[in-house]
Amino acid sequence: MQDLIIRALECQPTPRRPLWLMRQAGRMLPEYRDLRQRYSFLDLCAEPDLATEVTLMPVRRFPLDAAIVFGDLMSPVEALGVDVEFAPGPVVERPLRDLESIRKLLQPEPEEIGAQVVQTVRQVNAELAGRIPVLGFAGGPWSIAAYLVQGQGKREFPALRAMASAAPEVLEELLARLAVLCGDYLVQQARAGAAAVQVFETWSGLLSRPDWERVVKPHLRTLLERAAGAGVPRILYLKHSSHLIDAALDLPFEALSVDWRVDLPDLQSRLGPGRAVQGNLDPALLLAGPERTRREARLLLERTTATGHVFNLGHGLLPETPLESVEALIEEVHAAGDGSLVEAHPTPRTEEFVDV
Repeated sequence: MQDLIIRALECQPTPRRPLWLMRQAGRMLPEYRDLRQRYSFLDLCAEPDLATEVTLMPVRRFPLDAAIVFGDLMSPVEALGVDVEFAPGPVVERPLRDLESIRKLLQPEPEEIGAQVVQTVRQVNAELAGRIPVLGFAGGPWSIAAYLVQGQGKREFPALRAMASAAPEVLEELLARLAVLCGDYLVQQARAGAAAVQVFETWSGLLSRPDWERVVKPHLRTLLERAAGAGVPRILYLKHSSHLIDAALDLPFEALSVDWRVDLPDLQSRLGPGRAVQGNLDPALLLAGPERTRREARLLLERTTATGHVFNLGHGLLPETPLESVEALIEEVHAAGDGSLVEAHPTPRTEEFVDV
């Protein structure tokens, strides 16, 4: 059934727990690495035909329950007039650190935001023809601001944290702009066929709880409320954020996705009925091989309540992950179904990969 993951996000009973993996489309796959010999990462993100091919690669190889659109956290900022390069992570030549630079940003119409990603969602949805759903995604305001202010990825983003203290009015204006941008971006992806959307607030854990509640939470709320216009389930992902969970519980989302540092059964009890959890196996465990992966997956399955649980990792797949570990993980999750309903996932397609 195409709606297995949607039923789980709505906390309805399912024949087994649905499974998809963060960063399933990309660097772990040999076919992706082959493609990268011919195209840059920027090319793959910018061209819908290429991004469609990358999005489909993992669901052709593995019986996963969703395809997450291939793109980058920074994809929507082009609509603001910001140029982003990759070396290999995002690089912004002119960081945004004053009100003048922020007020010069463009005011895009919703359909101008990440148009290439929205088109990719449309194409992937057509290719899958209802076999499994497409997931859309966007970065959280704070996580995108981290690169726009710092200029590139840097340990603990000191320029961003300094701005939060020294120039809060500047950061406030930037975060407000990004919340609207990303909320509209998610709505556009849903209109193109995304059945659910995920917000990656990856760098929230940089702040203390009081600072996070003051600086980040209001804008994250704005984004999630704006994304309600998509009419699809909203998954909020928080990393390094064990200290923020209680403060995040009143945000408007259908599912909370967390890293491996959070005890998932405890989180289920704190969320209460009606809201789902996603996660949260440590991606490093897959490096230990298929048998260890099976044991750790089985333990997580046994400890968590099945209803309202979307199985995933606590963060993205690592490039060196053995394919055999991914296969073992999927087999273990599938085997944990109660067997009372017809298997929900179609047989994987076996045709050759499309050469683009």
